[in-house]
Amino acid sequence: MKLELIPLPVSDVDRAIAFYADMLGFTKDVDVRPSEGVRVVQLTPEGSGCSVGFGTGLDVYAGEPGSARGLHLVVEDITEARAELVRRGVDVGEIRDFGGGVKGADFSDPDGNTFELQEMAWRKGAAY
Repeated sequence: MKLELIPLPVSDVDRAIAFYADMLGFTKDVDVRPSEGVRVVQLTPEGSGCSVGFGTGLDVYAGEPGSARGLHLVVEDITEARAELVRRGVDVGEIRDFGGGVKGADFSDPDGNTFELQEMAWRKGAAY
């Protein structure tokens, strides 16, 4: 089994696209309106096998906007990744050292769905 999509509850699809594509740099893979009142959007972080999705008109998108918590975006170099997001205008928290070679820095999307940039010391180079 492979996890390939995490639905995110958002209040404004176009604002969410701007955040995930323009600010985070995710690739917009899908943006379709297969029927009246239905919109399906899917974006993927570079190098990831898992995407985020949001839209309108489907039960899977009916959650409370901002209710997704603690989604982890694993990076090889958290200092570099954080600096790039800050340059793009994302309000990223300070880097915290959790011990054991794990570091993190958190941020939220415009609705309050939360993410954690995470660096694990043993996941470098080919192991990343």
